[in-house]
Amino acid sequence: ILMVATDNISAFDHVLDSTIPDKGIILTQLSLWWFNRLSGIVANHVASTDVPESVKGRAVVVQELDMIPVECVARGYLTGSGWEEYRSTGMVCGVKLSEGLHNGSELPEPLFTPAMKAPVGEHDENVTFDEMVDRLEVPDDGERIRTLTLSLYRAAAPVARKQGIILADTKFEFGKLSDGTIMLADEVLTPDSSRFWDAKAYDEDGSLVSFDKQYLRNWLLNDSGWDRGSGARPPALPDEVVRATRARYLEAYERLTGERLAV
Repeated sequence: ILMVATDNISAFDHVLDSTIPDKGIILTQLSLWWFNRLSGIVANHVASTDVPESVKGRAVVVQELDMIPVECVARGYLTGSGWEEYRSTGMVCGVKLSEGLHNGSELPEPLFTPAMKAPVGEHDENVTFDEMVDRLEVPDDGERIRTLTLSLYRAAAPVARKQGIILADTKFEFGKLSDGTIMLADEVLTPDSSRFWDAKAYDEDGSLVSFDKQYLRNWLLNDSGWDRGSGARPPALPDEVVRATRARYLEAYERLTGERLAV
């Protein structure tokens, strides 16, 4: 299958009217960089990078898989929806955490916090590990994808830290070949699927300076005038928000890989 990454961007279950220039290239090239470094843990779906000239740089040929309908989230730090759930219940996806944590707290051990995939336009559902297992066609897949998710996170986080980036959390997706072999699929460890923080700012005063989609989310929630609960579509992004989002994605790529990206 030819898989093409566009410059479209989504937030809060909406595909926005605005695009982020070069986003598809950044995500594809960063995913390939990570796939190469993580291949010793689990095989991935990439079959070839020989693609038509019209989509060069933003596309790969991949193996067709039967996708497991779970967003496999690994959290090394408490933030986002995990922070909101912790504030309400003291737990994240059924895992009890100690008292006194704050937004941005490093967790004692990385957590696996799955979400069941929902149809396009609907909310994925955060679930406990046991609830996830009950909904899978092959219950044994649950332990396998939890183990792979945490192994990938533990391998990637030190790599990012060496480059001055904290991998706060990320999501992986897995699919299966016809013989049942589980493979890593979709994108991996990109600014779209991860929270990347500036390690220097975090170490100095705990600031959560991000190189990911959080900047755009914050603009929508705090500065755009959009009411998330209204049912209305989010507004178009101002040029400065588009430019700043692109700059953050590009900086994530260049910090992690140590290379300039030709775009």
